[in-house]
Amino acid sequence: MNATTWSADKPIVSLRDVHKSFGDLEVLKGISLDVMKGEVICIIGPSGSGKSTLIRCINALNDIQAGSITVEGQEVHDPRLDKLELRRKVGIVFQQYNLFPHKTALENVMMAPVLVLRQNRSDVEDRARALIRKVRLEGKEDNYPGELSGGQQQRVAIARALAMNPNVMLFDEVTAALDPETVKEVLVTIKELAAEGMTCILVTHEMGFAREIADHIYFTDGGVIVEHGPPATFFDNAQDPRTQEFLSQIL
Repeated sequence: MNATTWSADKPIVSLRDVHKSFGDLEVLKGISLDVMKGEVICIIGPSGSGKSTLIRCINALNDIQAGSITVEGQEVHDPRLDKLELRRKVGIVFQQYNLFPHKTALENVMMAPVLVLRQNRSDVEDRARALIRKVRLEGKEDNYPGELSGGQQQRVAIARALAMNPNVMLFDEVTAALDPETVKEVLVTIKELAAEGMTCILVTHEMGFAREIADHIYFTDGGVIVEHGPPATFFDNAQDPRTQEFLSQIL
């Protein structure tokens, strides 16, 4: 990716009038937002409002019909863009962990740097072990996914994404499939990443967590951004009737 067009005083992620359709169904209807380096952005809204699609478009897992998405000044949907290079810059963690069941936690974290990036196995293993410690799973390196709780598997998935040394992390409702007891351990991991300065964009239904961690909240409904603002303003003084209705149902 061409970093010469980007500097840290500009948004690290920028969306302008993004439209995305699946067949005749228009899911994103002109989304625009900016994320500065080190910011934490939370995207909330009802099911079907386009939140997950938006996240996937940032990582070029979904294409777009119109508009622009840039990461570090590089147009994500430029056909000349090396998608591998993009995904080194932008990590993503999904609701489902998608770990390889026949690989240990350590092997899952190591796979992409070794097999995709062709990095030195010994160096990758050292880094992978450090990442597993970072997500507080030391001692679980040799466990297989089936031997781990859902929260532990999700933390392995976070470590796996971090193994590519991304500059931006995307989290797509990463606690939605977890038991309530294991949600906190995953949220603590994300909170620590944010505190270290990682740029994070989260789709979440954890409103208390969003209030605590986010620099800015975006509420989407019907494929558009209805309202946005800092957490205190957004949660305590929402202006749009649709936002007020949504918050009254979940808070």
